[in-house]
Amino acid sequence: MHYPVLFYLVCMILVLIVPAFLFSMVVLKRTNEAQERIFESLLRTSTSAVNRAVEREISGMFSTLNFLSTSESLVQGDFAGLHAQASKTLEGTDIYFLVIDPTMRQLVNTRVPYGTALNMASDPTSASLALARGERMVSDIFFGRTAQQWVFNVYQPMRLSNGRQVLLTLTKNADALRRAVNPDVLSPGWNAAVIDSTGKVIASTDEKQKTGTEFFLRVVPSLRLGVSTMRQDGTNYQIVTEFSSLAGWRMIAWAKSSDVQAPAASSIRWLVIGGVVFALLAAIGAVGIARVLSRDVRLLAHDARRLGHGERVAARPYAITELETVSRALAEAADARVKSENEVRFLMREVAHRSKNQLTVIQAMLNQSAAGAENAADFAETFRKRVAGLARSTDLMIANASDGINLMELAKNQLKPFTPDDAARVRITGPAVLLDPQASQTLGMALHELSTNATKYGALANERGIVSLSWVAKGEDLNLVWRESKASIDREAIAGSRKGFGSVVLERMLGMALDAKLDFIVHDDGIEWRVTIPLGRLRDEEAHHARHNS
Repeated sequence: MHYPVLFYLVCMILVLIVPAFLFSMVVLKRTNEAQERIFESLLRTSTSAVNRAVEREISGMFSTLNFLSTSESLVQGDFAGLHAQASKTLEGTDIYFLVIDPTMRQLVNTRVPYGTALNMASDPTSASLALARGERMVSDIFFGRTAQQWVFNVYQPMRLSNGRQVLLTLTKNADALRRAVNPDVLSPGWNAAVIDSTGKVIASTDEKQKTGTEFFLRVVPSLRLGVSTMRQDGTNYQIVTEFSSLAGWRMIAWAKSSDVQAPAASSIRWLVIGGVVFALLAAIGAVGIARVLSRDVRLLAHDARRLGHGERVAARPYAITELETVSRALAEAADARVKSENEVRFLMREVAHRSKNQLTVIQAMLNQSAAGAENAADFAETFRKRVAGLARSTDLMIANASDGINLMELAKNQLKPFTPDDAARVRITGPAVLLDPQASQTLGMALHELSTNATKYGALANERGIVSLSWVAKGEDLNLVWRESKASIDREAIAGSRKGFGSVVLERMLGMALDAKLDFIVHDDGIEWRVTIPLGRLRDEEAHHARHNS
């Protein structure tokens, strides 16, 4: 296919706009569903908050009944004193105290002065049920004859010391629960109400739902807890229901489905309008962009050809920022190519230098192995192990070339092949010391040689010997100690010849390569090497920084 940029831009619009529009519709639908779930969660939280507020009111009333049940006046049957105490306790509240006998006659009612003729209990059904069960309970709302308004009671049966059974009661006006149904916590279009077990409204945010009237949704007893939908008189409603186990009431939040779904419908309508406008603007913009791109792409192609020929390319100003960025990238690529060529030449020199160092070390190992070998097989085995030790040091050098090789890691790496089953027989201690590659190779070969000799002739040649390697940085020197103990040694043989104990390796490799000072000590149970190395020979800081900067 060979078409101008305009063709591809138009195709891009056709390919992307329609799927994007359909995808946006799906996303919008899912977003609306998610928002509905969030609203439902918030409404459930709101109804739960109403439920908790109502239950706090009732719990507080039960606590008050518990307090009044301990009154001395009640125990002694002094109802006048009980009336005075209860009136004082409930002063400033909208709660009143009653005492009802089993015949449903009121003995005390703090709504009126003591001695006033009292009516029979206005809610004999719930009161009788509380007495029959012998447990506290909450009534549905009823119209109180004394209060002359809708109220509800909480009951607590009690048997007096004389055996007489009474019903301690707190009564509260239903209107007082309006503050528990707070419209501020509801989303727009939603209302909430507290409904008793018979379906009567106790309190509601909807002024049409009067206290004491039947809730307008006639199927309240069959409502499921949580979120549900319902159709009433040709209108669909969304409902959130919470149940109070303490009071036996329901907290209901409801709204018309059309009101809840109105924002989603509006969003879809605006999405369609916006999609059409966007498609038209995109088509117009595609024409203009295609003209600019065609011109600037030709200039970029010209600069790319110059870069391919090795010519220097300067950044150009373009009308489109992205193309200008590409132009700068071409210029930077030309500079980077020169820098890369210089780096390649530097790395080749570095590889050659490292290779020469490795060959020098291998040549020294070859000479040392040949000098101490008794036969060809002994030479091959000794040389193989030394090459393996060099390989382990090289692995560490490659893995940590930029930061330096840790002496602790080098020591553990070299001594690991010689460590017996009882690892406690090999002890390595010392602070962190970083080594450059050359020093790590030299120290690695020296530790390998000492470990080999300890295995053949020293502390690791028996079942109880111990090898201790330790070091400490003091001033400008590193003091390193190799100590073998509990070894079976021949002091006269050692005094006559120290070759078997690594003296040649240490003196030649450490002394000559690292300017180390060595002391060899023979103890009754083993040998000891004390090595002092200038720290400056272990870590070439200038070379380290030069490698980083390059």
